[in-house]
Amino acid sequence: MGTARDPERERPTPRGRRGRLGSPRARLFVALELPDRTRRELALWRDHALGGRDDLRPVPEEALHVTLVFIGHRPEREIPEIARCVAGAVAELPAPTLRATRVTPVPPRAPRLFAVDLADGDGRAAALAEACALALAGGGFHEPERRPFWPHLTVARVKRDRRAAPLESAPPGEPFVASTVTLYRSHLSPRGARYEPLERFGLAS
Repeated sequence: MGTARDPERERPTPRGRRGRLGSPRARLFVALELPDRTRRELALWRDHALGGRDDLRPVPEEALHVTLVFIGHRPEREIPEIARCVAGAVAELPAPTLRATRVTPVPPRAPRLFAVDLADGDGRAAALAEACALALAGGGFHEPERRPFWPHLTVARVKRDRRAAPLESAPPGEPFVASTVTLYRSHLSPRGARYEPLERFGLAS
């Protein structure tokens, strides 16, 4: 999720032929939530790893998540149906067990952000991402990406006009179960993104 200014955020769609305003648009994505303990441990590790650095901006602890599907801007009136699509897609699927493995710069040579790779040994997170993407595509709300799903979470972003040195610190590798899928709305501003949970869906144990 980027933090740059987005000219489309919170702006109504163009007027139709009869001059009526369309539905305001919302920037949406679907994500796995982290258990509270895991989120705290990763935030503590990240803050220690970033100690003394002024080239990176940490992602707020409460904003750490694993994106399954980035939907993008959709009319607000579609949110209830999008939520129903996600609910149906994940209703019978089990919660994945994930494990942090390493830090990855994105892109590698001149990174804009640093992410923690997550091992998805049983493939359950990938199955969730695929199910959500297909359901949303079937509803006309999303066009599936060609690149494969990458389980990760963004922990820090490079400040504007800065070149960042590597983040050389191994994240805590204790496995965790991600048992909640959330439909989020992303509010962008020059200070960064704020993520508003719209609907939460529990996964099978």
